[in-house]
Amino acid sequence: MPPSVDDYKDYTDAVVAAIGSKASPRVKHAFPILIRHLHAAIIEAEMTVEEWLQACDLLIEAGKVSSDKRNEMVLVTDVLGVESLVDMMEHARYAKKGKETTASAILGPFYRQGVPVSPNGSSLVRMKEPGAPFVHLHGVVTGSDGKPLKGALVDVWHDAPDGFYDSQSPEKAEYHCRARFETDDQGRYSCICLKPTPYPIPYDFAAGKLLTLMDRHPYRPAHIHFYVQAPGHKTLVTQVFSRDSPYLEDDSVFAVKDSLIVDFVPPTTPLPEGGDFDEEIKFELEYNIALAGEKEVDQSQFQG
Repeated sequence: MPPSVDDYKDYTDAVVAAIGSKASPRVKHAFPILIRHLHAAIIEAEMTVEEWLQACDLLIEAGKVSSDKRNEMVLVTDVLGVESLVDMMEHARYAKKGKETTASAILGPFYRQGVPVSPNGSSLVRMKEPGAPFVHLHGVVTGSDGKPLKGALVDVWHDAPDGFYDSQSPEKAEYHCRARFETDDQGRYSCICLKPTPYPIPYDFAAGKLLTLMDRHPYRPAHIHFYVQAPGHKTLVTQVFSRDSPYLEDDSVFAVKDSLIVDFVPPTTPLPEGGDFDEEIKFELEYNIALAGEKEVDQSQFQG
């Protein structure tokens, strides 16, 4: 007969009871849940010592590979659907009742902090990409009251045509296909980027081993990342996905949402003033962003 949770209930209860009185309210709430579910999963799966050590080795490997340019631990959680689940829950907490805010999506492993602010209307493309289709990307950032937000910071990044981010390729120009913009008096941001392409997430280390174990592919649909900040508002992390891309139905990190699927269309909006572009703009994407207010969720349960 396989083991049951009841067989080890006294042991699990003892581990939970060991949490000290000075632990924060959040730890006292969350850790007993985590411990009980973790123990239950190990018991139900009848995990062996060898399997547990292999799992530990995988996490150690992920930690060793991680750096400021690649977060392998995030990739591990991505292929298990954890980051997307946490993201969905976070967005639900911040979604204002009766008001639409832009859906969130996972940050992913290739976000870079400290990207310099570029002039509105400038290009993310910092090296030649012959034949790659250029896109005029623009939109308006609004607050929880529906009014445009001046001075919001909009980080934008996507992969190059070869499927790699700048942080993955030493031969790429610094911040290639990556920039940060500040919205103008009317809440507008604008830039020139490339039409993204599908690509495989890195599968040379821990995350790849998990994918192989589960007999799954590593590919993601074509997408553009956004990280949007404004005082008094919930920071938005999201992605938009090209409707004509493969892998929308089986994204390796489970991040696709219907509301984040967009169409790249022939350009009709005038380009930003002062833009000097040698390449022809083949597509346009207008993507407006609505932020939730910071007070639109009860934070009390997360304090302490």
